[in-house]
Amino acid sequence: MGTIAVVDYDMGNLHSACKGITEAGGTAIVTNVAREIERADAVLLPGVGAFDPAVDHLRSRNLDRPIREAIAAGKPFLGICLGLQILFDGSDEGTEPGLGIVPGRVRRFQPEPGLTVPHMGWNQLTLTQPDSALWADLPTDPWMYFVHSYYVDPRDRAARAATTTHGQQTVTAAIHCAALGSGRKNVMAVQFHPEKSASSGLKVLANFVAIANAIPAPC
Repeated sequence: MGTIAVVDYDMGNLHSACKGITEAGGTAIVTNVAREIERADAVLLPGVGAFDPAVDHLRSRNLDRPIREAIAAGKPFLGICLGLQILFDGSDEGTEPGLGIVPGRVRRFQPEPGLTVPHMGWNQLTLTQPDSALWADLPTDPWMYFVHSYYVDPRDRAARAATTTHGQQTVTAAIHCAALGSGRKNVMAVQFHPEKSASSGLKVLANFVAIANAIPAPC
């Protein structure tokens, strides 16, 4: 069974992420050690908090390099919430550059009458890449739980794996970079919290576990 490295950079709800992976049948190890990330079969990057501290914590712990190398090596990669946003070039929330793995920017919701920010609660997904392995055996237009004030805006809309709405705004709810080519089909990330999204969220994590188990173990 594949091992999933859950990256510890002091910005994620590690207990919830690990519990979700375990309930989905996976084996999770919490780590901030490059060698353990290198040896894992897949990588999960959770995240709760603000953009600039997140990328600062990653870089100060020298975790950006093993993350890049894991992605370049083709390891299945799943980002959750802030772990999605820091894959991008930068954010309206701060001034620090992101990892730049997915071209685009993180943006704040535009003001509109009656719109509450942060966006918090259950919202329905529109699956724009319905054939993504991340969505296997999910119901049509599943409901997921969101907590965020910012959303990702990929430069190439083909990266979108799902969208959702908040007020009158349609925003990216998940990405799967298979459509972008360039060896990034292993990069997946979601804005919602699958570990808080009941059976549908658990199924997303189970699908990621299945993806990790399908990849040959590293030598």
